[in-house]
Amino acid sequence: MEEPQKNYLNTVDLEKDEPLKSTGPQISVSEFSCHCCYDILVNPTTLNCGHSFCRHCLALWWASSKKTECPECREKWEGFPKVNILLRDAIEKLFPDAIRMRFEDIQQNNDIVQSLAAFQKYGNDQIPLAPNTARANQQRGGGFFSGVLTALTGVAVVLLVYHWSSRESEHDLLVHKAVAKWTAEEVVLWLEQLGPWASLYRERFLSERVNGRLLLTLTEEEFSKTPYTIENSSHRRAILMELERVKALGMKPPQNLWEYKAVNPGRSLFLLYALKSSPRLGLLYLYLFDYTDTFLPFIHTICPLQEDSSGEDIVTKLLDLKEPTWKQWREFLVKYSFLPYQLIAEFAWDWLEVHYWTSRFLIINAMLLSVLELFSFWRIWSRSELKTVPQRMWSHFWKVSTQGLFVAMFWPLIPQFVCNCLFYWALYFNPIINIDLVVKELRRLETQVL
Repeated sequence: MEEPQKNYLNTVDLEKDEPLKSTGPQISVSEFSCHCCYDILVNPTTLNCGHSFCRHCLALWWASSKKTECPECREKWEGFPKVNILLRDAIEKLFPDAIRMRFEDIQQNNDIVQSLAAFQKYGNDQIPLAPNTARANQQRGGGFFSGVLTALTGVAVVLLVYHWSSRESEHDLLVHKAVAKWTAEEVVLWLEQLGPWASLYRERFLSERVNGRLLLTLTEEEFSKTPYTIENSSHRRAILMELERVKALGMKPPQNLWEYKAVNPGRSLFLLYALKSSPRLGLLYLYLFDYTDTFLPFIHTICPLQEDSSGEDIVTKLLDLKEPTWKQWREFLVKYSFLPYQLIAEFAWDWLEVHYWTSRFLIINAMLLSVLELFSFWRIWSRSELKTVPQRMWSHFWKVSTQGLFVAMFWPLIPQFVCNCLFYWALYFNPIINIDLVVKELRRLETQVL
């Protein structure tokens, strides 16, 4: 056995002196050639079909064809192709000079360098998590997190069923009933929604059996005298101002989320989905098309004047609104540009007394969406893609506008049941979905650090 070993060692020694020649009767450079460039393999990348190519040749093929298939047999590959480390190390040991010369040629070719960078970026987008890391993350906490999501989904379903069962039908709300047809109980319900202070006068209105017709005839002088005896001037003013709105509309104006949804179902659904996809465009829509009824109360709630920061009820404060001051506009524009989701959270926070659970869902959702937006900006910054921001913004604006126009055209044809399902899904289930997205982004960031 000693003689064959000596022959083999002599053959390897000859190869060190002449690397481009065959190392033996069974090994030659041609056997390690790429079927794209027909030169020695550099960073050989093996596809699912078994064929191997230079990585830069595969990158050039992908950049020119935009196809994820083998250049030789046209079989599609799965995942993102990796360098065959064993084959690469063997070739580099057998033919070091040839590999060094090829590397120098590749680095001097700008087209190849750009194609390799684009190919790697495509791979990073397709497979953000390495297989081993993904498995490790799943073993560490995937089961627990899935259980948490399942529990949160169950809680959301229970709350949704409770809400549907406890709340009166949208068609029975006072926003759909003429004020002249209100009963005494419905007048008291309208009064109590003005604020907690209105409960002081509940028994007085019930004892006098004030129905809708009688309510329309009452004046400030009558409210100040017996049997109503509303001595507080601010209370009288709030009742009279809301009564003027009722007279102008002929029915009760919406004063909470459910009444607003009953009056504006399409707009409510649009605003909920705009919260996730484009809060800035959603607020711009309110400014242009719903300034008095929605945008004005919104800006006064999130950017209040110091003199308005009293313990007064939220509904009472929004009854008589003036044009925002420059200070309010300045504060709003800063938050609008950098923290749009914080505006939604602040608005929902002020309505906690009216919508206890729903406001909390909105606040949590706004916080999660803020984190996701920060991750998106960080991804753009880390990849040096700031120049693409204007193009991304225009594409996003065009996409949202097109989708909004499409939905507006077919909105009358969508069944009410479908609209309600979409509304409650966006309101209660989107936060649960966004929790999952935030966790995935954190895992991706952890993988990139590792």
